[in-house]
Amino acid sequence: MSNSNTARNSPVKLLDSAPAAEPVAAPAQAERAAVADGRAPAQTRKRLFLILAAVIVVAALATLTWFWITAGQVTTDNAYVDADVAQVTPLYGGPVAAAYVSNTDIVKKGQLLVVLDSADAKLALAQAQAQLGQVQRRVLGYFANDAALVGQVSSRDADIAHAAAQLASAEADFTRARVELSRRQALSASGAVSGDELTQAQNAFASAEAALAGAKAARAQAVAQKTAAIGQRSVNSALIEGASAEDNPEVAAERAKVAQAELNLARTRITAPIDGVIARYSVQVGQQVQPGQTLMTIVPIEAVYVNANYKEAQLRQVHLGQPAVLTSDLYGGSVKYHGKVVGIEPAPPSRSFPRRMRPATGSRWCSGCPCESRSILPSCAPIRCAWDCQ
Repeated sequence: MSNSNTARNSPVKLLDSAPAAEPVAAPAQAERAAVADGRAPAQTRKRLFLILAAVIVVAALATLTWFWITAGQVTTDNAYVDADVAQVTPLYGGPVAAAYVSNTDIVKKGQLLVVLDSADAKLALAQAQAQLGQVQRRVLGYFANDAALVGQVSSRDADIAHAAAQLASAEADFTRARVELSRRQALSASGAVSGDELTQAQNAFASAEAALAGAKAARAQAVAQKTAAIGQRSVNSALIEGASAEDNPEVAAERAKVAQAELNLARTRITAPIDGVIARYSVQVGQQVQPGQTLMTIVPIEAVYVNANYKEAQLRQVHLGQPAVLTSDLYGGSVKYHGKVVGIEPAPPSRSFPRRMRPATGSRWCSGCPCESRSILPSCAPIRCAWDCQ
């Protein structure tokens, strides 16, 4: 039994002892493994060096390409959008009767914004029209008086002629009375003429002399009256000369007052001066407004522009008409605006602006959206750009 067990167990042992033959092949396998282990790091290093070299070459090419594309370009983050806004101010004072817009409303040129109470303006217009009617009638009276004064001058000529005739008659009577008196005086010495006749001759001479003096005075008065009539006509002619009744200066002055009253009435309706968006609205119904008071502003969205501030050293590469690319903080770099440089301001004004623009590439700026970038920093110059809002 023991032998049989040994025979049955011997394969197991053999099998168990079979690995003892492995030490014979172990040196060859170990040699091949060592060779493989030495070659693998070298190949890995070679691949890593190749990848690194490719990355360096690609980076160098990308850098050279970027420098080639951006050559001659300058950039800045100091840029803002602005517009030449229009201030809405009343030209006539009064309480606000109605307001038809508010902040952020889009308006068109000529659109009604605010209505002021027009009662006072209507009364002023009625008064001006009444004064115009009075002046027109007065001027028509000037023209009528001119015709009357012409007749008066002619009448004074007739008076002068009548006075001259009376003067001639008085002179003849005076001459006759003087002759009669001289004759009576010569005869009175011889007693041929009585004392009564001499007295009568003396009285007749005195009467003729007085009549002559009166005739002379009457003629002088007639001449003076004609001179006065001519002066009155000259004064009246100066009021109407060179213009018709409708074009008379007095009528024109009153007509201008009527036009001013009509204009004041029209100014009680405040309209939009330009197209745009309402901003800084400060109107309340019932509010008493004064001429020149700012009620609101209108931002012309279709006429905005961008001002970018560059340092003086960067301005060498900036010129009018140069293309510009801009991005906005509002939309990010995915949205780009294109435009061109339309102006370079001589000095950096100190102003603040609502929305910032950031150029994507270069010194290019434009007009077409609301804003303007200006800097209070020294050694900077604002570049104004007009852009294509499309």
